[in-house]
Amino acid sequence: MARKDKKKTKSPVLATNRVASHEFHLHDRYEAGIVLTGPEVKSARQGSVNLKDAYARVRNGEVHLHNAHINPYAQANRENEDPVRTRKLLLNARQIRKLSRSTETTGMTLVPTRMYLKGGWIKVEIAVAKGKKLYDKREASRTKEMKREMARARGMR
Repeated sequence: MARKDKKKTKSPVLATNRVASHEFHLHDRYEAGIVLTGPEVKSARQGSVNLKDAYARVRNGEVHLHNAHINPYAQANRENEDPVRTRKLLLNARQIRKLSRSTETTGMTLVPTRMYLKGGWIKVEIAVAKGKKLYDKREASRTKEMKREMARARGMR
């Protein structure tokens, strides 16, 4: 019996946190599951998620996602939860210990960078991050602009 090979497709991204790379130096990245209710899952699959002000925190051996806004699902009546409630992230105990040690360092925090589907499950990518100073942000935008100009100059030839 021949085995059917699954096509490798990109995981559909439900939400990205574009502000994170501008505001922080992103270091290690981790993939975490997230505990959601039924209407939240349906709303997230529609792409009604905002991770702009979200952050994660390790407390009592668990990781929780704070300030992630998932719009209430329109067809759900009384089962809608608070859109910005705290949600538990699912990670291995070893990963949680590693995250706990890294966030104890001064200035380090956990920032969600994107939410996506993987095999029918909703996953959140979190990164250990350190806040950028104003001059770092200026330097990053300057190098980005220089790369853009060089690419434009190459294209005109």
